[in-house]
Amino acid sequence: MERVKFGLLGAGGFAREVMPFVKGSVAKSLLVSENNIDVYFVETWQPKEPTVNGYSVLSLDEFIQLNGRKYFNVAVGSGRDREAMATKVGSNAEALTLYAPQAIILDCNIIGTGSVCCSNTMVTSNAKIGKFFQCNIYAYVAHDCVIGDFVTFAPGVRCNGRVHIDDYAYIGTSAIIREGTSEKPLHIGKGAVIGMGAVVTRDVPAGATVVGNPARLMEKR
Repeated sequence: MERVKFGLLGAGGFAREVMPFVKGSVAKSLLVSENNIDVYFVETWQPKEPTVNGYSVLSLDEFIQLNGRKYFNVAVGSGRDREAMATKVGSNAEALTLYAPQAIILDCNIIGTGSVCCSNTMVTSNAKIGKFFQCNIYAYVAHDCVIGDFVTFAPGVRCNGRVHIDDYAYIGTSAIIREGTSEKPLHIGKGAVIGMGAVVTRDVPAGATVVGNPARLMEKR
């Protein structure tokens, strides 16, 4: 059987947290044995070190030139950087969603290709999530949320039900997003940044940065 090649773009802190569950997730998605999967960290420039945590590090060109079936994901915190890196891969490899064994995904959810759900994360029911979503440790998405593409949840984010989050938004560590309603979901605009520990009780405009409890627009100095 032809070996599967999987490249995890990035070799920083988050990528090193994701790599230990890559083989198991890929094996489950593709219905192949873990013994038939080769995994690599992949950098978009020439790597400074040949290995990280015991895994080989390849340049993107080296990864693309490998023979066989190739798949990838991107493990960097910025949604716009994830998009740029995925664009560089292009059609040379196929994006796969990655799930840690401890991730809990309940009923009737749609999760976009290239997403990452880390250990002790949860998506409850009837959520609709776009591509390359990143859900870091201990974060959750509750019922009836709609989340766009390249959205990032830092560790411990609590996104309660009926919240709509547009593309590229970044939700900081331990932020809490209040539940919306069926008639008026709480809305976080495109590219908005929610600060660490913020408690979001009202809509956040596109491109805005909010901090505090309750969350308010950060004043420019």
